[in-house]
Amino acid sequence: MINPENQPKHIILIGAGIMSATLGVLLKELNPHYRISIYERLDQIAAESSDAWNNAGTGHSAFCELNYTPETETGGVDIKKAVKIASSFEISKAFWAYLVKAGYFANPEAFINNIPHISFVWGEKNVAFLKARFEALVAHPLFRGMEYSEDREALNTWMPLVMHGRDPQEKVAATKVDIGTDINFGNLARVLFQHLCSLPRVEMHLMHEVRDLKKQEDGQWKLNVKNLLSKENNKVTADFVFIGAGGGALPLLEKSDIEEGRGYGGFPVSGQWLVCNNEEVIQQHNVKVYGKASVGAPPMSVPHLDTRLIDGKKALLFGPFAGFSTKFLKNGSFFDLPLSIELDNIIPMLSAGWHNLSLTRYLIQQATLSHEDRVEALREYFPAAQSEDWELAIAGQRVQVIKKDEEEGGVLEFGTEIIHAADGSIAALLGASPGASTSVAIMLELLEKCFPAEMQSKGWKKKLKQIIPLYTKPFKGKEKEWLDWRRYNNGVLHLSD
Repeated sequence: MINPENQPKHIILIGAGIMSATLGVLLKELNPHYRISIYERLDQIAAESSDAWNNAGTGHSAFCELNYTPETETGGVDIKKAVKIASSFEISKAFWAYLVKAGYFANPEAFINNIPHISFVWGEKNVAFLKARFEALVAHPLFRGMEYSEDREALNTWMPLVMHGRDPQEKVAATKVDIGTDINFGNLARVLFQHLCSLPRVEMHLMHEVRDLKKQEDGQWKLNVKNLLSKENNKVTADFVFIGAGGGALPLLEKSDIEEGRGYGGFPVSGQWLVCNNEEVIQQHNVKVYGKASVGAPPMSVPHLDTRLIDGKKALLFGPFAGFSTKFLKNGSFFDLPLSIELDNIIPMLSAGWHNLSLTRYLIQQATLSHEDRVEALREYFPAAQSEDWELAIAGQRVQVIKKDEEEGGVLEFGTEIIHAADGSIAALLGASPGASTSVAIMLELLEKCFPAEMQSKGWKKKLKQIIPLYTKPFKGKEKEWLDWRRYNNGVLHLSD
């Protein structure tokens, strides 16, 4: 009998983004005998949500994202989600450090760099919230080193563009973490795939679209794949299928017809950036400044004035501004949303829409903004901003998860969710933020659900301990170990500690 940890299987990854890249590399590290086929409908890798211009580029570690630390009913601050995201990001860094140390790619600066993370607020109520947030977070070891200030001189040093020209009577406050990061997830995905495709029994198929998939009586999956260049239709079979196609995952999940996927819907939200074209202004800002989202805004619309490093060039972006499109992908079809509506998800989708009327109003308002309206929003973060220094750029498309709910009929979720068949033969990833930053933790969760026997085998356990020493180790009681590994990983990735 073949040991499950070494059993040869055919794995199909749908979508050539950061999630498929992460899962593919993990699987080949754990079992080199696997045959892996990747199918991507576009002519390049990581051109949708993983592309640098299509996402925030922030290494989401909850240092600056205020929506990860909601206020409680008693006036306190709940940091549980922030701690989970921060620890998940450390697991991602551990995996990337392992790959760098193993020589799989030599230059971590090609995808990850230090950019301080700042949370900035104004107004008495928001300042009180930020101070309470700081006090709750800084008590946790993962957030030690966070600074808080209401002193305008200090804030001017931290973020001169934000403070220049601001009303001196306005009450303001900020927190800063110097070990924050900026990540080019497009480059990271391409580096991971470059390594993956250098290994035996790995095939990359660009311009190939998975049109349908069906479970066979023998337990395998048969996929109908169209070659978009030759127009040929091919049939391929797989032991395991991962649907990591971003916004395109929901329609394929519906076509799989697995019981666990029924009742899910999707709500598409598009994004736009203001991009600075004035080099003098760009050079004056060297941080990521996050604020509070408007009432009714989805979490992906938390405003931020960001320094980005994209393909070696410094950029300055503000946004994102939300919009509505019926497309599920930036390069998708306007029929994506209507074609996703089925008998088993129409009630959850209608119910979620009814319970999120404020989001609908927000999207309508955002869609009608003029260039001057957007620049006025920018001036809340950069008072001296000049309209002619900024241009509009289209960001990526996100599909927020709608799922059944016994009490409300349907609820809109803003995180990521793994949907998998009971037998573990297929899984799909739905949702968005924090997404790419926690890709390693998400894919480890997928492995636990879909490869349970292998994950319990001695071989896989030993290899995972080598790849990610932090994996399965609870933070509580192991704080020093986690912080030592953070220092080590930051060193390998050429980051400050």
